[in-house]
Amino acid sequence: MAQTHSPDANVYYVPHHSKWPFVGSIAMFTTMLGVASWLNETAWGKWAFFAGLVMLCATLFMWFGDVIRESITGSYNKQVDVSFRMGMVWFIFSEVMFFGAFFGALFYARNLALPWLGGEGDGVMTNALLWDGFSAAWPTSGPAEVGGAFQTIPAWGLPLVNTLILLSSGVTLTIAHHALKAANRTQVLIWLGLTVVLGGLFLTFQAEEYIHAYKELNLTLGSGIYGSTFFMLTGFHGAHVFLGTLMLLIMWLRVLKGHFTKDNHFAFEAAAWYWHFVDVVWLGLFLFVYVL
Repeated sequence: MAQTHSPDANVYYVPHHSKWPFVGSIAMFTTMLGVASWLNETAWGKWAFFAGLVMLCATLFMWFGDVIRESITGSYNKQVDVSFRMGMVWFIFSEVMFFGAFFGALFYARNLALPWLGGEGDGVMTNALLWDGFSAAWPTSGPAEVGGAFQTIPAWGLPLVNTLILLSSGVTLTIAHHALKAANRTQVLIWLGLTVVLGGLFLTFQAEEYIHAYKELNLTLGSGIYGSTFFMLTGFHGAHVFLGTLMLLIMWLRVLKGHFTKDNHFAFEAAAWYWHFVDVVWLGLFLFVYVL
């Protein structure tokens, strides 16, 4: 069924009371409690994490299903469309701030804290009294050699391949968007499907990279400040790629079911905005984490 808009532009659709925000908050709390406990090696942490994750996925599936049904039955008008767009803009802005905090931590550790600990500038006394002989060279596991010696991942191997994959996925997604605006559903399914495949390929290569880092390079989350920033930045980005791939897969299924028209397809556009944001973040990661 094609997406339509209510003819009454003066009536803003207000949905009925929904239980999903309440259920979702419980699921998110359980998930975060589980992952925090798991990282602290609590026996029940892993099971709490997976239980919360299942609850969260079920909540999102049911909640988004309600929103889709409201959309395709014509409950929304242009006012609702504008509010959705503003909501997505603010959501992506919050994600910019999220990654900005991690890039800021990397900059602080590498360009401010490390030179200071190494005795540069005002850090002469600190270096002499606490870590005499510590060399402020990057990458580092810190003055106490936290996690032991490790090797870094060369930028021109899998990271470069993944960069090319994500850049290619941005192109295929743009082609799919133009096909949707031209009402060519077959082309949309082909190019959007290829984008989903490229997202899955990126995640596969990243998993291979992590396995190589842990088993052969001794590069782990516990490898001092370098290991912490490396896995926090690349790991959270990988989580965003997974979420973006899932969003695009759902868009593919919705295109298959004929939910969109060439004029009304904001759900597709929102997923595309998110995917392009993920692409841009990876370019920053590739430059500041792998290359420099």
